[in-house]
Amino acid sequence: MKRKDFLEKSLKAGMLPFFINGMRFQAYGSTPMLKAIAEASAKNGKVFVLIQLSGGNDGLNTIIPLDQYTNLANARNNVLIQDSKVLTLNGFSGTGMHPAMTGLRNMFNDGKVNIVQSVGYPNPNFSHFRATDIWHSSSDSNAFINSGWAGRYLETIYPGFPTGYPNTNEPDPLAISIGFSVSTTLMGPTANTGMAITDPVSFYQLVTGTVDPAPNTPMGHELTYVRLVLQQTQEYNTTVKAAAQSVSNKATYPSNNELADQLKIVANLIAGGLKTSIYTVSLGGFDTHSAQVSASGGNETGAHANLLKKVSDAIAAFQSDLEQLGIADRVAGMTYSEFGRRIKSNDSRGTDHGAAAPLIVFGTKVNPTIIGSNPTIPSSVNVDDNMPMQYDFRQIYASILVDWFDTPATSADNDILLKHFDTLPIFKTSTSVNKYQVDNQSLMQNYPNPFTEMTTIDFISPGGMVELRLYDNQGRLLSVLVKEQKAKGKHSYVLNGAQLPPGNYYYQLITANGQIGRHIIKQ
Repeated sequence: MKRKDFLEKSLKAGMLPFFINGMRFQAYGSTPMLKAIAEASAKNGKVFVLIQLSGGNDGLNTIIPLDQYTNLANARNNVLIQDSKVLTLNGFSGTGMHPAMTGLRNMFNDGKVNIVQSVGYPNPNFSHFRATDIWHSSSDSNAFINSGWAGRYLETIYPGFPTGYPNTNEPDPLAISIGFSVSTTLMGPTANTGMAITDPVSFYQLVTGTVDPAPNTPMGHELTYVRLVLQQTQEYNTTVKAAAQSVSNKATYPSNNELADQLKIVANLIAGGLKTSIYTVSLGGFDTHSAQVSASGGNETGAHANLLKKVSDAIAAFQSDLEQLGIADRVAGMTYSEFGRRIKSNDSRGTDHGAAAPLIVFGTKVNPTIIGSNPTIPSSVNVDDNMPMQYDFRQIYASILVDWFDTPATSADNDILLKHFDTLPIFKTSTSVNKYQVDNQSLMQNYPNPFTEMTTIDFISPGGMVELRLYDNQGRLLSVLVKEQKAKGKHSYVLNGAQLPPGNYYYQLITANGQIGRHIIKQ
């Protein structure tokens, strides 16, 4: 989405900021997308919380592939956590968490965390703004879409907004963003639903419920629309304030933790009876090009450790609060970042913009496991080497829409995500037939490896459609080597790589049973 379009739509949104317990937040009205999701989830009152880690989180320093530790030490010794200090995960001896993440590690061991490995998309973009836009719009990296991934769906089902809202049946905002930014995820094809109010005259009109007359011109019609949305936002604020004042939090939240402050309000509003279905919160600071780790206190300390501790402690307190308030079974959430970091660290004890990274989903109803395999780390890497994706981020969205909010799969495919994406078994009620990952024996290491011109890739098909993809060292899709129906059994593909420059590459097998990738070296 272009910045100009983003700003223009935001100005149509009618977003009134206000404060509860000193925290500024903004209530969003009934966009079509949000209203549809609210309708779909109204039977069980499900809520989803999106936690954005702004800046590009270092996934290899968050969910640590211990079975790749030797190669990790070669690639990023000046930021790598000592293996003996990595937090262990029940049932996954080869994978651990950053030592600052005790809260989330305990939640994983208690069956309340799902980890999806190497989440990204083909041909990643390393610009903060553009990468964020891709995640929020659910677009391909070469497409520009002026709407959010959910707004497209509900605006077609509930036309006519803002006329008639709020009303007796729909008194509450359907999405609340805590913070200063308007997420493009919440933008419909024609308008967003938020606008900051700083003008005393406009605020007085909200309080009194009056709308100044506007000229009968296109600009006047736009002005009337904005004023109407502003009035509605004031009415939504009334219900939000009432909910916030009706229930007290039960858990103790960590101090000096801005993410915890936001999640505390979310728990308060949900327990207060607000029917809002989607909340967005965020924590910045993850653009760790330098001083990611402490110069003297050990690599388990420093800027990134402090950020991960805030994330872990905040989510753990939030989950405890939900459980004590008796609402945990209808609330789930996830962390996401616009991209990960490179495999190789830099000389400033930091990491640079990268591609795929792990994603964490939490709640009492998640499938408590790790989806996917640990990323493969080459024995020798350069500054451009990256992690290719195992799972497209839109598979996470498909899983949320279909398995959490009970959205029909055809609507998720055609109206929201604009193409089909398989769901993943993230939730206990998942409709996905995919396994967590293809068995390691389904994709053999190519031979010879390293190779100079020709190399052979052996794989096993379960029967049905098979894709074999080749990626470069930045995670960019170079070629779909195989995409066809294959009989059950072993197959081979001979790769002619004579024209490929020397370096690290990755190949990925995708079948009905899941997907797996391996590292390949061209000499």
